[in-house]
This record gives sequence, structure tokens and C-alpha cells, in this order.
Amino acid sequence: MRALGIAATGMLAQQLNVDVISNNIANMTTTAFKRQRAEFQDLLYQDMERAGAASSDAGTIVPAGIQIGVGVKTASVYRITDQGGLEATGNTYDMAIQGEGYFRILLPSGEEAYTRAGSFQLSPSGEIVTQDGFTVIPSVTIPQDATSVTINPSGEVEVQIDGQVNLQTVGQLDLAIFFNEGGLQPLGDSLYKESTASGAPTIGVPGSTGFGTLRQGYLEMSNVNAVQEITQLISAQRAYEMCSKTITAADEMMSVTNQLGR
Repeated sequence: MRALGIAATGMLAQQLNVDVISNNIANMTTTAFKRQRAEFQDLLYQDMERAGAASSDAGTIVPAGIQIGVGVKTASVYRITDQGGLEATGNTYDMAIQGEGYFRILLPSGEEAYTRAGSFQLSPSGEIVTQDGFTVIPSVTIPQDATSVTINPSGEVEVQIDGQVNLQTVGQLDLAIFFNEGGLQPLGDSLYKESTASGAPTIGVPGSTGFGTLRQGYLEMSNVNAVQEITQLISAQRAYEMCSKTITAADEMMSVTNQLGR
């Protein structure tokens, strides 16, 4: 019976759906996490009677035909890049991007990665780095005698030097935007990598056309909506149970058929 195979594809699809939802819920408090959604497509159809086929010598045709579906498949698991809420932390080196853009990060391999998690700190030499010690590009070094650090919405880093009246500019942060940011390759640790699907990055100053602005002392929160995820989880669980019941029903029907043949 086709029902066994069809229901099995449905159970596999809903199992993947639950995996994706579980990952979203697990990252509800992950800085700048972007929730994911599983998208499904129907599989090929078996034509028992093709629509448009001749039904008589008089030229009449079959208006609809008979097509039997054979199940479901996963089309993609895509990332929803909506802006997360901003939370004040009071930390000098915490930065949130309000709008479009990603911070540029230099990996130990020499490759460039991208992130929206702006929970930065200082290295022993005074460079602004990620929590893993990776340098933020372009490199900005804070002088040891700086008494305060100000990062304006345009990414300009200014410091107050002890004994000086005027602020001193020590660097300029920039952002990268992508034509298809959903196509970025996730590396873990809130980092992403350029891919063929994302396209090459466009680099620009925060606040310029198409680029977001920076908020010092804030972090972007996860864009996961707890109520929405729980609702989708219940729906996926119900769909999984229905597919399981379909298999049970098909098995009982086959059992009855076998008994009739004895």
C-alpha cells in the first residue's frame, strides 16, 4: 500500500520540523540568534489517468485525471533574519546593530566571518575582539591610558585620554551587508561565512544608505517568539501522530486483506 510509504515520509518530515523548532527554542536567549523554519514540498505524483488524455473517439478529453501523491520532502531550512529586540547591558564594548549589516570578524585561519552578536571585549593588547578572541575588522586598539570609550552610531570610536580635554578618534568600525543574507553559511559560535548563495559582501560605514547604525551598550536579542514556536511544536507533534495513525490503519487494512485470502 502507498499509504505506508507516504505516511513514513510525513513522519520523517515532521521529525525534522521538530528538530528545527527545538533548536529555535534552545537558542531563545542566544545573542542575535536568527530563528529557522523548515519548508516542505510534495513529492512526484503517479499518473493513474493523465489529465487531457482522450477519453473517446469523438475527441472528448479527461478534464482532471487521477494523480496519486507519494509523500512529502524537505525543500529547505531557511533563516528568518528579522531584527531582534535590543537590550541595554551598560557594557562599554557591547554593540548592537539597529538595521541591516554584520560585524566583520578575522578568523585564526585568515578568513573573514560575519556576526551580529556584538558582545565584544578587549584583548591584552587593547584590540576589540569577540568572546573567542577573534579580531573585529577593521582592527581598533584602545590606548591603555584611555579613561572612557565612546562608539557613536556611525561606528567612530573615540576615547578620552587622561589629561586631555578633547576626545581622540582611534578607529572606525564598518559593516557588511549581503544581497541574500539568508544564504550565509553558519559556522556556529554566532558566526557566518560568505557563500555562493549569499553573494559577495558590500562594505560600508554604519548609518550610510542601506546600512544600520550601532548602539553602544546594547545587545541584539534572539528573534525567537516563544508562543509562536510552542504553537508550531504542537502542530508538528499532531501531524506526526496523524502520520503514525495512518501507518497503523494501513497495517490493519493489510492484515484484514491477508485474513480474507486464507
